[in-house]
Amino acid sequence: MANNIDVNEVKLTAKDFSSDQDVRWCPGCGDYSILAQVQRTFPDIGVKKENIVWVSGIGCSSRFPYYMNTYGFHSIHGRAPAIATGLKISRPDLSVWVATGDGDLMSIGGNHFIHACRKNIDIKILMFNNRIYGLTKGQYSPTSEKGKVTKTTPYGSIDYPFNPASLALGAESTFVARSLDRDPKHLQSIIKRAADHKGTAFVEILQNCNIFNDGAFALLTDKETKADHVLVLEHSKPMLFGKENNLGIKLDGFRPVVIDINDGKHSVSDVWVHNEEDHHPIRSFILAHMTDDPKLPTPIGIFREVIKPTYDEGITEQIENVTKKKGRGDLQKLLFESNTWEV
Repeated sequence: MANNIDVNEVKLTAKDFSSDQDVRWCPGCGDYSILAQVQRTFPDIGVKKENIVWVSGIGCSSRFPYYMNTYGFHSIHGRAPAIATGLKISRPDLSVWVATGDGDLMSIGGNHFIHACRKNIDIKILMFNNRIYGLTKGQYSPTSEKGKVTKTTPYGSIDYPFNPASLALGAESTFVARSLDRDPKHLQSIIKRAADHKGTAFVEILQNCNIFNDGAFALLTDKETKADHVLVLEHSKPMLFGKENNLGIKLDGFRPVVIDINDGKHSVSDVWVHNEEDHHPIRSFILAHMTDDPKLPTPIGIFREVIKPTYDEGITEQIENVTKKKGRGDLQKLLFESNTWEV
């Protein structure tokens, strides 16, 4: 991305990425923090404003392009990854970002999402996960927990929720991460890493909906409980957490368990050391599914980042090679070329 910037240009600030549109989210919504962290991060990603495009679907999160002073496209429900894919293939020089929600991406957009990951399109997907449908007034979403009482599940949801990080890993996304709307510094660092990644970057942002699902992530954000319930993943470092940083994650086969390194039975050498560059996804899957067990902390950070050729690069290279051999095609000839058959 370095070729996008000119050293003689004036240094941009967060205000340069703020549009003139009134922000129309509910007061107290976690989306405000996500917007602020993106705007604070973008001056440092090394891309000109005119080379950045935000694509969104439908939902509260999908108002995002209006508030970014870049190019933007407010598309249709669930289709943002497909539109972003087409844009990146036709204009590989652009930095293409997707703003989406758990309802938009994990429901009607699920098929487009998994294929964007599978193809390793060089797009960045930020999914705001508040575990509820906010724009349509509080129905349960594909990430709502089992038993969730909502307007569409008044007696509790009997559905099983998606695990977004696990889904992204299963679809072979080359960058999978998670952060919190109420941890500005961590979120900024993850956005910056996603921007630097070459390939599909998926970031799940746990975001509070104070109107329809207030406090869904309170254990992870409240000062009194955060340390004991959040595991911050750092590459090549042992997985330690807790108010006294004395708790660690140990792998018992494929099962993660919590140990106390000060109990006289364990030490820091027993603690699982995180490797975000591990090409085998098994350990990343284990991390993703730690949210299934309430006795385990919720991991945030980069689960996995691997490098492999992107689909958009492959398409561009193929077109260039064929053009060298056969010359530029004739669209008029193609459209009017006869093509008949008998049945």
